[in-house]
Amino acid sequence: MSEAVSRRSAMRLLAAAGTAGAALGTGACAPGMPPGTGARQAPPAAPAAAEAKGAARVDALLERLTLDEKTALLHGAPDPAPLGQAGYVPGVPRLGIPALRLADGPAGVRVARPATALPAPVLLASAFDPALAREYGRVIGREGRALGQDVLLSPMVNLIRTPYAGRNFETFAEDPRLTADLVGEMIRGIQDEGLIATVKHFALNNQEHGRDTVDVIAAEQTLHETELRGFEAAVAAGAGAVMGAYNKVNGVHACENKPLLDELLRGSWGFDGWVMSDWDATHSTVAAIGAGLDMEMPGGTHFGAPLREAVRAGSVPEDAVDLAVHRILTTMDRFGLLAAPPAARPRRDGAAGARTARKVATAGAVLLRNEHGTLPLTGAAARSIAVIGPTGQVPFVSGGGSAHVVPDGADAPLTAIRRRAGNGSTVRHALGEDLYGRPLPPKLLTPAADLDGRAVDPGHVWSHEGEFRLAADDEWTLLVHYTGKRPVVRLDGEELFPVRQGVAEYFAGGLLGSAPDGMSVRRTTLALKAGTHRLAVTAEGGDKGQRFRLRHTTGAIRAADLAEAVKTAKSVRSVVLFAYEDATEGRDRTTLALPGGQERLIDAVAAANPRTTVVLNTSSSTTMPWLSRTGAVLQMYYPGQEGAGATADLLFGDVDPGGRLTQTFPADEQATPVGGDPLRYPGVGGRQEYSEGIHIGHRWYDAQRVTPLFPFGHGLSYTTWQYEKLTVRPERGGLRVEFTVRNTGRRKGTEVAQVYVGPSAELELDQPVRALAGYRRLVLAPGEAERVTVDITERALSSWDPERHAWVLGSGRRQVFVGRSSRELPLRSKAVVTSR
Repeated sequence: MSEAVSRRSAMRLLAAAGTAGAALGTGACAPGMPPGTGARQAPPAAPAAAEAKGAARVDALLERLTLDEKTALLHGAPDPAPLGQAGYVPGVPRLGIPALRLADGPAGVRVARPATALPAPVLLASAFDPALAREYGRVIGREGRALGQDVLLSPMVNLIRTPYAGRNFETFAEDPRLTADLVGEMIRGIQDEGLIATVKHFALNNQEHGRDTVDVIAAEQTLHETELRGFEAAVAAGAGAVMGAYNKVNGVHACENKPLLDELLRGSWGFDGWVMSDWDATHSTVAAIGAGLDMEMPGGTHFGAPLREAVRAGSVPEDAVDLAVHRILTTMDRFGLLAAPPAARPRRDGAAGARTARKVATAGAVLLRNEHGTLPLTGAAARSIAVIGPTGQVPFVSGGGSAHVVPDGADAPLTAIRRRAGNGSTVRHALGEDLYGRPLPPKLLTPAADLDGRAVDPGHVWSHEGEFRLAADDEWTLLVHYTGKRPVVRLDGEELFPVRQGVAEYFAGGLLGSAPDGMSVRRTTLALKAGTHRLAVTAEGGDKGQRFRLRHTTGAIRAADLAEAVKTAKSVRSVVLFAYEDATEGRDRTTLALPGGQERLIDAVAAANPRTTVVLNTSSSTTMPWLSRTGAVLQMYYPGQEGAGATADLLFGDVDPGGRLTQTFPADEQATPVGGDPLRYPGVGGRQEYSEGIHIGHRWYDAQRVTPLFPFGHGLSYTTWQYEKLTVRPERGGLRVEFTVRNTGRRKGTEVAQVYVGPSAELELDQPVRALAGYRRLVLAPGEAERVTVDITERALSSWDPERHAWVLGSGRRQVFVGRSSRELPLRSKAVVTSR
């Protein structure tokens, strides 16, 4: 064996074994695995002979690769046969190394072809069901392989730290324990099907505002007890890849952060896959590859020619390139991608995907409020219904950005409700708010022009200039719908729809960014003065030609829509009002209130009919000044392609709402863990401090004694529940908690029993007032009871000590709480925790 191959073999062994951590931010990384976790749980081990054969195959390939071929494996490139996926890495055909296609996929495989559009991960998480997370992952894994993909850029496990974060719907929870449980099972599901999972964004990418530049400062204890828990669980589940974040972590860009990538990820946790950058998140060549970044995406700005030049100049040792290539090839081999011939790809099973999508949507739906038996709809209330709101008529499948999936199809809720209500029922609809605008009257302009449904032939340009006059001041929303290059529209000389910078141009939302017929949409709202205004429109046909339309809404249109909604509400027994908030990658929310005129709409409709149920298709927590006037509120987040049917199942009581909140809903915008402190969010001068420490989410509300609108873990049922007979005793270095849950109502129901643990008086470290330590999802018949056992592990009873750089057990007397949410805990007991 050559000296070079021997060095590579040694590097492989070193990478697998890892190295103990040095400083990560304000302290050192763990020198080993935390107590109570044991060795890292790798995926099922291959037989020793097969593993040795694979290692020899990778070493032999690496020996034959040229420097140009090696570096070509370390960065993305244009795909010669694109499938609409996010990234492509060319292979080396002469050596049988295949290309890699990488697709987004937090809620389904995001390519140009149809795929199962699953509910948003936050809705999945609300089911508190790790087994369901694995099933969800398996759907994506199978479809990714079937659609020609090799790597999935998912799951996202960054915690919900601020309710303003634009991608909260793509992740799981504010709670580290719940997040860790779910991400581990989702990764196992994805990789069960042969697709490589990529956990992201490592680390502290908890907002979109300034995500490319913000420097996130977090203490060592904060890091380990909050954000890192999900990533550690992903490594334990055998994730094949990790994606580095855009932001800085304690002063250093995440994609060139050696304490994060090398000392913690590989050294302490034993990660043996590869690390890729987020798209355009690589900032250097020498520092990045030296820190442990293996792949630059989507191009080769730093890992292409500059990396080859650095190797030839001696500033980067070729061994560093070899190690990065070795990690990629070893992972590819583990998933059978280097086999000859390669494994056959499965066929899509759209029907199976749809069944899982509906199962998840019903399991994760959270009933937030239900007064006076508003839900479920039964009897006369189920036979006379008004469906109000634009998203009652237009299916709202998913959020925007990386999570947006082209579904096989999706019903509108109105259609599903009419189907479920059946013959002899009256189901009326009122728009309530117009999302896509009304045609401009052709005679509005002088000279007149029809701006609705214009066609522009290939190679041609169409333009028109005209004037219109307003008799009084008014607020207008102008919208352009188009199929090609966006038309240029100027009002009084000002361009209304300029091209925006970066992802903001492409990620326009899952609802508002396109019309029901698929045309792209941009909108702007203006306060127009009385008098004459000049409108100019120019549209280019381009190579393929295009269609466009210019539309509008006015104060008079909005008032008429509201009046029609109120009239419709008065004419029926029950109202189901669909409310929306369209979030997307690339921008944070600016308010927690519902956008547009929806608050006014809910107030007016609920005043007209108190049996009003509000169905929320929103991304994250929402403030609800209208809450007390409603009969019921059902949180459905972004429910995927089967959301309409699932919503009807829940409204009519065919299933019990089984979801519980994985994030606290604040009573107002200031009463949040980051409210009123710009240094916590969004940051000041490019610097952000996680000064709330370990008190993320519900922990902060408990520590500060702040009453939320709805607490973490909250969710109502159509039946009633009783908790009794709690016992707690030491067991296996932790605690064994036993209690009885009884369905005391008249309906079959779903309950999520939650166990929390209080702090240790013997541990001189900051600790939560209560931390989630376990949970159990139950389905019980009327009158049925179940004795539940939840084991609280040593890890759940430990805190991270920044002086020892390790987990330490919180021994002594600990209080245990059991109940239905973080604020509804009827059972309490104490037990003594002792070191083994």
